[in-house]
Amino acid sequence: MFPSLFISHGSPMLALEPGESGPTLQRLAAALPRPKAVVIVSAHWESNELLVNANPQPETWHDFGGFPPALFAVQYPAPGLPEMSRHVMDLLAEAGLPARLDSRRPFDHGVWVPLSLMYPQADVPVVQVSLPTRMGPALQTRVGQALKQLREEHVLIIGSGSITHNLRELDWHAGPESVETWALEFRNWMVEKLAANDEEALHDYRRQAPNAARNHPTDEHLLPLYFARGAGGEFSVEHKGFTMGALGMDIYRFG
Repeated sequence: MFPSLFISHGSPMLALEPGESGPTLQRLAAALPRPKAVVIVSAHWESNELLVNANPQPETWHDFGGFPPALFAVQYPAPGLPEMSRHVMDLLAEAGLPARLDSRRPFDHGVWVPLSLMYPQADVPVVQVSLPTRMGPALQTRVGQALKQLREEHVLIIGSGSITHNLRELDWHAGPESVETWALEFRNWMVEKLAANDEEALHDYRRQAPNAARNHPTDEHLLPLYFARGAGGEFSVEHKGFTMGALGMDIYRFG
């Protein structure tokens, strides 16, 4: 059975400068059989309702600005898999989570940045599920649980976001050894609760976790973690670290 993964995708520059995360992503991909498909939730497809990407050939969307031309030249031409999209829709419907197909959605950088390091040949089909952010962690747990059986069907499930994400308080010149205490405390609390499988505390993280609002002024980058956890099994930390002082780069495995 495949695991599910939570990947902190960091800056889009990760695609060109893999840093310490890149080798972990490459190792994870190499250690697994080639998946039939990847089903992924990215922090960068916020929606009001559940949507499933059924685009057979999504374009590479450079949904950012201010980066070097080399990053805008990166293409990730992985195909979609419309039959998998319909299967995902059916599983969601069975769990009481109706969704609609979107046949035009491109790949945002939360999709193609980590996958370009894991599957650089872009030869594994990818199906993206949207992120209804207003419905919070509990919905993402349910979505993950609804799709859990895909792991038995040789599908790799990924939540792509960031364990901490306050861009206004980053030090763009800080090295990996420089970590803000408020970010570290939050990350450590999340790891503790994930290891204890304390779903009640995890769902209530904005009240219970230290410095929650400071680490996530909005929570779209944390919500994919709940998707990966809902779809997965036993929790383990595959990579931990920070960049720019407070941007968590952790990668977690479930199952």
